[in-house]
Amino acid sequence: MAEIKDPENTILMELKGGTVTIELLPDVAPQHVARMKELARSGQYDNVAFHRVIEGFMAQTGDVQHGDMEDGFNLRMAGTGGSDLPNVPAEFSKIPHARGSIGAARSANPDSANSQFFINFKDNDFLNGQYTVYGQVTSGMEHVDAITRGEPPAEPDRMISVKVAADA
Repeated sequence: MAEIKDPENTILMELKGGTVTIELLPDVAPQHVARMKELARSGQYDNVAFHRVIEGFMAQTGDVQHGDMEDGFNLRMAGTGGSDLPNVPAEFSKIPHARGSIGAARSANPDSANSQFFINFKDNDFLNGQYTVYGQVTSGMEHVDAITRGEPPAEPDRMISVKVAADA
């Protein structure tokens, strides 16, 4: 596991293969970072499915409303919901959508990000400046690469648990 420089702004995501360490970028996207930490600390990301996983592109998860595989999971609805918190306005930056970066999923409205996010499998420069980048995988990317593909996958993988490192 990578050395954790800032435990308060580091996420530990447990996948079936092991731990993914994500360094958050509070100086770049403070509202998105705060939202991820709030949802992680309240346990809302635990057991949430990766509902949209496209080979050579990205893995999307974070639908805490319809994606919890332990509580009322509906594969057809997964990806359509958010949290009970208000949407987060766009925090676009010059940070590229590089391999392992965390981007905020949203609708056509740039200010519609809520709980969903995606992890880029490769450099996806065409997303730059259109979606908020607010984190970077620093270790465990091999576990992200192993997530079951599909839109949605027939048997989706899930985030077993998501914690702020300072609390782990």
